[in-house]
Parts: sequence; structure tokens; C-alpha cells
Amino acid sequence: MANKPPERDLAPTIQKLRLRYAKRGRLRFSSHRDFQRALERALRRAGVPMAYSAGFSPHPKISYSNSAPTGVASEAEYVEIGVTQLCDPDKLRSALDEALPPGLDIIEVIVATTSDFSARLEASVWEMEICAPTEEVMGAVGELLGSTEVLVERMTKSGLRVFDARSAILLMEMVPQSAITAPADTQMLSECVILHVVVRHITPSVRPDDVLTALKQVGNLVPLKPVRVTRLAQGPLTEVGISIGDPFDPDRVLV
Repeated sequence: MANKPPERDLAPTIQKLRLRYAKRGRLRFSSHRDFQRALERALRRAGVPMAYSAGFSPHPKISYSNSAPTGVASEAEYVEIGVTQLCDPDKLRSALDEALPPGLDIIEVIVATTSDFSARLEASVWEMEICAPTEEVMGAVGELLGSTEVLVERMTKSGLRVFDARSAILLMEMVPQSAITAPADTQMLSECVILHVVVRHITPSVRPDDVLTALKQVGNLVPLKPVRVTRLAQGPLTEVGISIGDPFDPDRVLV
């Protein structure tokens, strides 16, 4: 006879909350698992009335969506939590932000009123700060955008994968200044080219390092130092097809 999980009096989930958080500064080197641990500790410290799963080892009801790779900063990471009591989103945001280490910052919390959130994350906008001569960067960009296919390799959990990085790139353009770098850092970036790249979420996913690999393959682009990458946004593609909408909008409409 199979073992049955112990009977527990688990409070039901009565509210779901969606959180947008940022991964900044040195915390961009934290892994997804590092953030999971930090968030669970912060939820306990903030006294959030978390709902738990059933079974032998109940876990807090937390769902993550399309996390950025380790080493990449982000202004648009998303997580959903289930709670057993009604919570004020603004108070929860403030309490969690205080409980998390600086660099892991809660930007916004809303009540989840829809169930198709992950499907709205159709693409991302990445900012890449590439320290190399402008003519070299833009030459490589032109070669990449002019290609119909650029195959790159990446080692995955299931082995070496070869896939087309070009098909996921919807837009790649140089911008005059960073969207996230403080004015004090402007001089540091004076010799860097800032690219904004819109990448569609496909399977297998095309990550920022795959885009950089493609630029090196087609344009022999070799930056003078490691490229700093930040995800500025992720969400649904607009009708124009090259800009990103706010994935929280449907929830705000239904409130």
C-alpha cells in the first residue's frame, strides 16, 4: 500500500499577487536559485501569509516566469505568489523590498486577476553596452541583420544545441545613451556603443550571449571588455511588432 501524505490543515489560497523585481549591480551575478532562497527568506521576515502546497513536503506557492541568465542585470523579472489572507499590494512591496538585500529590488506588486500571464511574455528588450569602436559594432550589426540565418552553439542540460539566433532578433539599434546607467557613469560609457535589442522568446531561447556570439561570427566583433547586459522589459509584442507592452495591463484593467 502506497504511503499517503500526512493530513495537514492547510489554509487555502485566497489571493494571488504578481511581483515585478529588478536584479541590479553586483546582484546580477546571483543565480535564479540564489534569488529563490533570498525571496523565501524575505517572505518569512516580512510576515507574508504564504499559501503552501499539499503533500509530504509542502512548499510556498511561488511561480517564476522566464528568469534572466546569471550575470545579466534586469529591470523586468516576474514572480507570482499565493497568500492565505488579503494583502495590500503597496504595503507588501515595501515590506518585501526592505527584507531583500540591496540590488534585489521589488518594483511593483499587483493583484493577479488573470491566468495567462506567462503567455504574455513574448519578447524581451535587452540593453548591451559594448566597448568597441562604433564602426566595428555597427558593421557587425549590419552583417547580422542582413543575414537570413546565423547558427550558434550552446551547451544545455541535454547536451550541445545548435540553433538559429537571427530568427529571434526583431530589432537591433544603437541608442545615444543608456536607459539605466546613472549620469555619473556616462564618462565610463563614452567609449562604449549602447545597443537595444528586441528578442522574441522562442524555443530554444535566444539569450544575450547567443546574440553576442552571432555578432562575433558574422562581424568578427570582439569587445575590449565583458559586455554589460540589462533586460529593460519583457512582455507582449505590440502591433508594430518591435516594441514591448506592459504584461500587467490586463490585470490593471480588471481591478
